Amino acid sequence: MSLAYGKSRNVVLPPNVNRILLVKNLPFKITSEEMYDLFGKYGGIRQIRIGTEQKTRGTAFVVYEDIYDSKEACDHLQGFNVMGRYLVVLYYQPNHRHRKTDLPKEEERVEQLRRQFQSMGNDEEDEFN
Repeated sequence: MSLAYGKSRNVVLPPNVNRILLVKNLPFKITSEEMYDLFGKYGGIRQIRIGTEQKTRGTAFVVYEDIYDSKEACDHLQGFNVMGRYLVVLYYQPNHRHRKTDLPKEEERVEQLRRQFQSMGNDEEDEFN
């Protein structure tokens, strides 16, 4: 357990704070033992997942047992120099992932809605006349 928040565990945390940290700009050669040593200083870790694919290299997810430990780690390790690279530590937000939108389908859906509401508007005008 972290000592920094030990006395004030009843502090209200911002809504974006959670137990999962997304770590970017990691050295490609960092080992899981080194990750546990670095992030384990701030509290109990449930899991660390280091990206191994070409697209995910240099990134990792760190899952803490306690939300206050993840906050302390995020606060202290943001910008920390590891093997000549400065870490970018963020709270993982699964709802904020970028979705690819099929623009032609979306435009067609909007056009259908316009036609639907225009026809509804014409029906209402006929009722009042």
